[in-house]
Amino acid sequence: MGNFIDKTFTVIADILLKVLPASKKEKQAFSYYRAGMAAQTKGRYSEALENYYEALSLEEDPYDRSYTLYNIGLIYGNTGRYTQSLEFYHQALGLNPNLPQALYNIGVIYHMQATRAESFTEEEYITLAEKLFDKAAEYWRQALKLAPDNYAGVRNWLKITGRLEDSD
Repeated sequence: MGNFIDKTFTVIADILLKVLPASKKEKQAFSYYRAGMAAQTKGRYSEALENYYEALSLEEDPYDRSYTLYNIGLIYGNTGRYTQSLEFYHQALGLNPNLPQALYNIGVIYHMQATRAESFTEEEYITLAEKLFDKAAEYWRQALKLAPDNYAGVRNWLKITGRLEDSD
């Protein structure tokens, strides 16, 4: 089924590239973005990054750039490079503040770091864990405002931990 979807997307994307009124540079940027997505789907992260960076060098539209930056953030997160991941998610949000998935993923990184800090018994780590849990909650609440029907597990965690605000 996935292969059918990939092929369908490729055919549709090729048609769009031919019929949409876009400059050669815009079409090249989209081609690199599409190649990056294909490589990312197959787990070929370095190839995906090469294509995404090439797309960024050509793409001028902030909305389109935001999705490329978001995908770069995904790759860095999937490979354990969380600092870089956060940087790219924030760049994406700077161009497009309506990316609940970026907000959600930022929250995931902070939650994961909090859980790791919580595993230590020293008071300083427990304090750090609480701050990181609060930071995760902050980003997750923003994601829920943009996509209220998504992230049921997050909403539940926020309720259970007392971090869900009345307006959420």
